[in-house]
Amino acid sequence: MSRVASIVADVNGGVSPQTTAREVAQRLAADETERLNATLAWSPEWLGREAERVEAQSPGPLSGVPIAIKDNIVTTEQPTTCASRILDGYVSPFDATAVARLRNAGAMIAAKANLDEFAMGSSTEHSAYGRVHHPMDSERVPGGSSGGSAALVAADVVPVALGSETGGSVRQPASFCGVVGVKPTYGRVSRYGLVAFGSSLDCISIFGRTTDDAARVLSVLSGVDPLDATTVDCAPPDVPARPPTLRGLTIGLPEEYFPDDLDPGVRAANERAIRALRDLGAELRPVSLPHTRFAVPTYYVIAPAEAASNLARYDGARYGRRVPGEGGGLRALYRATRGAGFGPEVRRRILIGTYVLSAGYYDAYYTKAQRVRVLIAEDFQRAFASGVDYLFTPTTPTPAFKAGEKTQDPVAMYLADIFTCAVSLAGLPAMSLPTGRVEGLPVGGQLIAPAFEESGMLGVAMALEDAIDPTEEARP
Repeated sequence: MSRVASIVADVNGGVSPQTTAREVAQRLAADETERLNATLAWSPEWLGREAERVEAQSPGPLSGVPIAIKDNIVTTEQPTTCASRILDGYVSPFDATAVARLRNAGAMIAAKANLDEFAMGSSTEHSAYGRVHHPMDSERVPGGSSGGSAALVAADVVPVALGSETGGSVRQPASFCGVVGVKPTYGRVSRYGLVAFGSSLDCISIFGRTTDDAARVLSVLSGVDPLDATTVDCAPPDVPARPPTLRGLTIGLPEEYFPDDLDPGVRAANERAIRALRDLGAELRPVSLPHTRFAVPTYYVIAPAEAASNLARYDGARYGRRVPGEGGGLRALYRATRGAGFGPEVRRRILIGTYVLSAGYYDAYYTKAQRVRVLIAEDFQRAFASGVDYLFTPTTPTPAFKAGEKTQDPVAMYLADIFTCAVSLAGLPAMSLPTGRVEGLPVGGQLIAPAFEESGMLGVAMALEDAIDPTEEARP
């Protein structure tokens, strides 16, 4: 039984949610958890109130389940800072749709999780409140930008957590930390209440200890939302039963995701997963996604462009931090507020985005990137139209890297998303699940599905989970 199902069964069987709340509070307060620096807001009193609310509700599919929320998803009872000084202390007047649906299903919001500032990063080193530490090696990063949520699940503080994906910010830390990370189809889960980074890319996504845990949360979050015009009116994905075989399925192996310079340990772990898929009865077929090599530069034109537009609202005039500028005046206010409130990575992306949207460069960069985005999406469409049901790839090119290793080289940091951002550009569902260890560090494999085919993808992942030992050392 999954952790989520076990907690729900206990609560529905008479175990008080207060018991679960106290246990989570103890884990959050533990010295080991504090050293992770994975939370930005939580309190025993808050958890106690959440437990009281659950006790007063009718039983739901997530009754009593404690869930951490990435701190770029708004809540009314705790601040939403986006790990940025510009929103220090900001409390939203409304709950995100995802938070409201969790609460209606009986879940307890356990903590707000640390992240890269405004979700911009691949390591959770770019938080104004200090970096998050990898739960297995404090010298390494947990991945980003949802590293706080991933670390809390990996350290067994909570069974599930919400993160957000723009270019791989759940799948990449899931791989680094050895947990499951599920990114739904764009439009499957409401973005209302998710602080905008790249509006055509952002997806609220889920971490779980197991695929079953993540699937149960995804089922609750899914569905059309009148407050988000990008949501699609389709039935929530089922929590699939564990299939005994994958016979009849064809799984494609994109050659572009297995380059010659792939880390030998990552290759070995994923080759073992591929053998397991074959042993389960799946047919494996090589495929090509030829425009994959343009995914990273395309993403890092489109995402900063959208970020520059979205972050223009943080001006010191409407909400958040205000820093009066020298000499007074509106321009001085903007300059002083943003200079003091935004960190270096956010400023870098605003500058890039403003540049590619500027007169004289719009067509050369942004328009061209949008055209390449279409080509990337068409690559996936052709692969699935050829008879391939799902795709399997590594999630990341390496295991977790050391803190500080890539902070002076932004391009090297951006390349950590090389296997994830193409899926985000295409708006497809994908997930990472643990496939082994490399020198003791987790690595993950990625399943990619056609749009709105999450249930089948989750079923394949469950079968693969049963077939491999994710703690086994992968030997090249």
